[in-house]
Amino acid sequence: MDVQRIAAFSQGSQGGNPAGVVLLEEEPNAADMARVAAEVGYSETAFAVAQDDTGKNWRVRYFSPESEVPFCGHATIALGAALGLHSGAGQYVLTLNNASITVDAAQSATGMVATLSSPPTRSQMISEAELQDALALFNLSADDLDPQLAPARIHGGADHLVLPLKARSKLAAMAYDLDAGRAMMRKHDLVTVMLLVIETNQTFVARNAFASGGVLEDPATGAAAAAFAGYLRDQDWAHGGKFTIRQGEDMGSPSLITVTLDNNKGAPVQVSGSTRPIT
Repeated sequence: MDVQRIAAFSQGSQGGNPAGVVLLEEEPNAADMARVAAEVGYSETAFAVAQDDTGKNWRVRYFSPESEVPFCGHATIALGAALGLHSGAGQYVLTLNNASITVDAAQSATGMVATLSSPPTRSQMISEAELQDALALFNLSADDLDPQLAPARIHGGADHLVLPLKARSKLAAMAYDLDAGRAMMRKHDLVTVMLLVIETNQTFVARNAFASGGVLEDPATGAAAAAFAGYLRDQDWAHGGKFTIRQGEDMGSPSLITVTLDNNKGAPVQVSGSTRPIT
């Protein structure tokens, strides 16, 4: 398989979250996709199979080094860039395991920019068991949580937990045991745990633990960003129709995620980012 390596949500020639992208004419079996994803070693690799001769309709599956995931935002942004280079700017329809979404590709002065429209969003209050397990995993206490936003279970194509923290220093100090994190996330059927700090109503700084996929941390997580947008909307947060998430700063891989949304609760949201090829 020909694997393209593209960083999504990059800032110029730096940062972003690396993803593998494979464009195919026929779908390989799951074992082969899992093997290739493990060999690539990025947090996700997207496998896209053309569904017709137009080049605009694709069947997509996402694999981490350890498991298949239902939806991955940064790999979709990377895929959008690859499709734009392959077939030109415009909108592409992606059929996932559990949803159908779109991604738009456009050329900018610095490279390809992609915008995905997420699956429908939803959120619910975190259970006590989820909260206690998450706090214990990251050696946090209830006093570390920001009362402006309650911890929650959020969804925008995949399930995540979000823990808003008071102090930027606590976010910078995020650490946990990978095996313990894997066990906790699989116990609660989570893809990531998102820790963040509120800078303004439209600016957030985040870190995402991805032990469920065998990766300690992602430098940019589009699926969690989409899910978080739905949560803000459910909470009637004054998002102004658009907000940004900075991620990867504490990893030395600065990434920028832009989210656009309306006030229609549960509706898809738009997640945008720049990309850069990895050579």
